[in-house]
Amino acid sequence: MPEALKSARRIVVKVGSSLVTNEGRGIDADAVGNWCRQLAALAREGREVVMVSSGAIAEGMKRLGWSTRPTELHELQAAAAVGQMGLAQMYETQLSRHGMGSAQVLLTHADLADRERYLNARSTLLTLLSLKVIPVINENDTVVNDEIKFGDNDTLGALVANLVEADALVILTDQRGLYSADPRKDPQARFIDTARAGDPALEQMAGGAGSSIGRGGMITKVLAARRAAGSGASTVIAWGREPDVLLRLAAGESIGTALLAGTAKQAARKQWMVDHLQLRGAVVVDDGAAHKVCDEGKSLLPIGVTEVDGEFHRGDVIAVRTAAGREIARGLANYSSTEARLIARKPSSQIAGLLGFANEAELIHRDNLVLT
Repeated sequence: MPEALKSARRIVVKVGSSLVTNEGRGIDADAVGNWCRQLAALAREGREVVMVSSGAIAEGMKRLGWSTRPTELHELQAAAAVGQMGLAQMYETQLSRHGMGSAQVLLTHADLADRERYLNARSTLLTLLSLKVIPVINENDTVVNDEIKFGDNDTLGALVANLVEADALVILTDQRGLYSADPRKDPQARFIDTARAGDPALEQMAGGAGSSIGRGGMITKVLAARRAAGSGASTVIAWGREPDVLLRLAAGESIGTALLAGTAKQAARKQWMVDHLQLRGAVVVDDGAAHKVCDEGKSLLPIGVTEVDGEFHRGDVIAVRTAAGREIARGLANYSSTEARLIARKPSSQIAGLLGFANEAELIHRDNLVLT
């Protein structure tokens, strides 16, 4: 991992609410200024850096005089709207102090679930990086609801890493890294310095909720590392107040927990399919079709489909599942759910006769299919 970060050209950094707002007491100008100084130094080295920052709701709570996080959606959204003003102002002030331009980017899941909006977001971020501007990204909490939320900014950080095809994701938190158990409760807890992202054992170690200020916990960071690894980005989980943590990591020093990606980068379009948190529908396939898709890298033909779930349109991302319910792939549907039900279990030669037209011989072409 030290060498991976040392050679990383594009890095996404995520900081949590408890760090940004000093445990909810308001935006910590010194801490933000410290991270911005390091981001600017990395940018001057020729690196491309993106900051994913929590803290809007926590800052809004402080400005509104609320001591506990509200539960009503409209109150959370109001707090986010109030706090986002201060959060953006702080990053702009601190980055400009170090000679760097900044840009505020607010995202929702819908922005990354829609193909066109996904590409627009990607293009905007890459353009900002090419202009030597540091994007500061947060979830657009003022407009989302629980059905379309990322859920936490650890997930958002991983999705952004995949969106811009980052080389590494650095998650700064209020803990040193990952332990084999909660060190506050188990004196025998062992520190994990290096592991493979996606190892199921890590999720058992990281169980538990976040702080009263933020929504995430160590489990969300472990899951984020697994998601980022899907596009070949390794993740470091480190204490955000470690002196010069970003500069030292970029210089190759081992700090925190390194969760290494074991896969090569996937094509951006295929990564977009994997990153869908919500799907329009799914198809269930027989064993023969599952074998051809998973083991032979073939396209999914209608004849191998036994069941169609949900309602979707041509071009939507859908899941491919076995009869036991296990998801094996995702892909872009060439036919709507209504059409798919008509051609399921039928050979491709009959598509035109059944529908009156034939877009393609495949329900999902292998070029638009990614194994999960």
